[in-house]
Amino acid sequence: MAQWFDQRTRRWQEWTLPQLLAAKGDTKVSLVVPARNEAATVGDVVSRVRDALVDTVQLLDEVVVIDSDSTDDTFSVASDAGARVHRAAEIRPDLGSFPGKGEAMWKSLFVTTGDIVVFMDADLLDWDTHFVPGLLGPLLTDPGVELVKGFYERPLLTAKALPDGGAYEGGRVTELVARPLIALHFPELAGLVQPLAGEWAIRRELFASLSVPTGYAVELAALVDTLRLRGADAIAQVDLGRRAHRHQALRDLGGMAAQILAAAHTRAGGPLRADDGLSLRQFRSDASGSVPVDRLVPTNERPPARDYLEGAR
Repeated sequence: MAQWFDQRTRRWQEWTLPQLLAAKGDTKVSLVVPARNEAATVGDVVSRVRDALVDTVQLLDEVVVIDSDSTDDTFSVASDAGARVHRAAEIRPDLGSFPGKGEAMWKSLFVTTGDIVVFMDADLLDWDTHFVPGLLGPLLTDPGVELVKGFYERPLLTAKALPDGGAYEGGRVTELVARPLIALHFPELAGLVQPLAGEWAIRRELFASLSVPTGYAVELAALVDTLRLRGADAIAQVDLGRRAHRHQALRDLGGMAAQILAAAHTRAGGPLRADDGLSLRQFRSDASGSVPVDRLVPTNERPPARDYLEGAR
């Protein structure tokens, strides 16, 4: 693993835009931004990327936002900023629709044309457009790389200083769930700094061949399945510097963790969960004491999209 880590870990500064444009050639690149109720930030993400990487230089061929059942102005804000916007539920309605980030990403394969697909979260607050060329660097310059994960500093926006001079950090589900799971079941991936990072890129042919959890487990599942299908050498990671975003409430992170655990359980040899999901009991406190709160956590997975894509031709 140490050898893989040394060979497959890069920094975004290693490639210039002219180098990447030359390496791109006729390769088509799609940027996909899955978004749910991100009207406050999605416009900035889209407009800055379009200005830097579509209008100024043509590193990206399309910027597509997949609106995942938003109830705010995400659709109109993203459209006004210059993205092509699709509602996830309206893409291939014959295939039905599920809530979740993975569903939006899976559905994006039906409305994009890129040979390489770059994913970016819509809730970014402290970031820069070098994220995209950084992720594309290994894919455009090394034909053996098929999936690239970004990693970065992740400050907790409300962080307080720790006694040792450090600070509380984001990435709670990564440290408390994903990293222990990887150590137990998928140690070949232990060299990845941020396995759940929302900024990553993948060759279209590979992503279309993967089973995709419809919720938050999409990132871990893609890594594990790529490892098994292509081997560790097909995976690279790039240091993108710093990233901040809106943080979720602790109980919501519990639902995210449950989805990741369910996907990992299946890939470690356990049975695929039924489509009725996972019943997760949590507790809140009120004047009467601890009150149970039950939530149904979806654990659906979409089959490889390639079968539907081929059938549509």
